[in-house]
Amino acid sequence: MSAGSIFAIKILLTSSLVEVLHCFASTRNHEENRMNDRTNAAAMNKALVRALYEECINGRDLDRLESLIAPDFVGARGERGPREFRATIEAVLTGFPGVRFELHDVFGEDDRVAVRWTFRGVHGGRFVGIKPSLAEVTQEGNVIYHLRDGQIVRAWLQADRLGVLQQIGVVPKSFVEASGQRPI
Repeated sequence: MSAGSIFAIKILLTSSLVEVLHCFASTRNHEENRMNDRTNAAAMNKALVRALYEECINGRDLDRLESLIAPDFVGARGERGPREFRATIEAVLTGFPGVRFELHDVFGEDDRVAVRWTFRGVHGGRFVGIKPSLAEVTQEGNVIYHLRDGQIVRAWLQADRLGVLQQIGVVPKSFVEASGQRPI
């Protein structure tokens, strides 16, 4: 084999190696970009859910709900759209005028955000037809939100509603109290 042929083979192999490395780097960059996009989306979704609690509910900026809640939103109790979601929040704020939600955990991945919170307030107004008891109420809850295009489209809530009813005196605090019997 002549020196020229060997040189041509070396150039061909080198250029092929460069192309392979370039393809590998492009694939890797594409994967990193996709991961960064997912991370950024999750961070934006978590910020949106934080804004729901900190600005809309705790900050009482209910007009902002229109931008956070999607028109096709479905809530944990079947409420639909921003108007019904707002009515739910207004009912809570009416029944518990000084209520505050403390966020303990906010986790997000892709289009889901999970929140663990504690609600604290005084039952100072009518709530779901129940007259004010002036009782201090604490409730813990967990919500998973589904987001799409920068808006909340679905919410699944697990909260201690029975505990709230017990704290405001609608339901006895124990079975013993309800039965009027003494514990054994």
